[in-house]
Amino acid sequence: MNTHHEMSHEEIVRARLEVLKREHRDLDEAIAALSAQNLSSSLTLQRLKKQKLGLKDRIARLADELTPDIIA
Repeated sequence: MNTHHEMSHEEIVRARLEVLKREHRDLDEAIAALSAQNLSSSLTLQRLKKQKLGLKDRIARLADELTPDIIA
């Protein structure tokens, strides 16, 4: 039996959110490792930190998309 399941918009957003969170953690670990070595250039660290901030912004936007608007 071949069942076809299409993901809802919410499922797609949640999956993308998990991927971005994993990428954010990986960047955090890479930044920590490079900082501990003191061998990397500050330019490399700056680029990684900027990329990490960009991911954080994208994560926040997706999380907001999943949170319903509540009018008080």
